[in-house]
Amino acid sequence: MDRTVITVVGKDTVGIIAKVCTYLANNKVNILDITQTITGGFFNMMMVVDTTDSSKEFDVLSEELSQIGDELGVTIKAQNEKIFDVMHRI
Repeated sequence: MDRTVITVVGKDTVGIIAKVCTYLANNKVNILDITQTITGGFFNMMMVVDTTDSSKEFDVLSEELSQIGDELGVTIKAQNEKIFDVMHRI
C-alpha cells in the first residue's frame, strides 16, 4: 500500500473538502482516515490516503493538489507516509 499524508491549512471557505475529495476520487486515491477542524475561522485537515490504484505519479498528485490549494486560497501539502513519520519523530 502506498500511503500518503495530505494536509490542508488556511482560511475556512465553502467547498474545501468537496474539491479535495473530488480530485482524489477522480484519481482513484482512497481516503483511509480524515480529520478536520475549524478554529477561529481557520481550516485544518489531515488525511491519510492510499495512492496504490492511482495512475498518476506522486509528484504529479502533489503538484495538482498544491494547485487546487492555490485556487481555494489554502495550502495543501502531500508527503509520503514514511517521510512524514521520520520528519515528525521525536
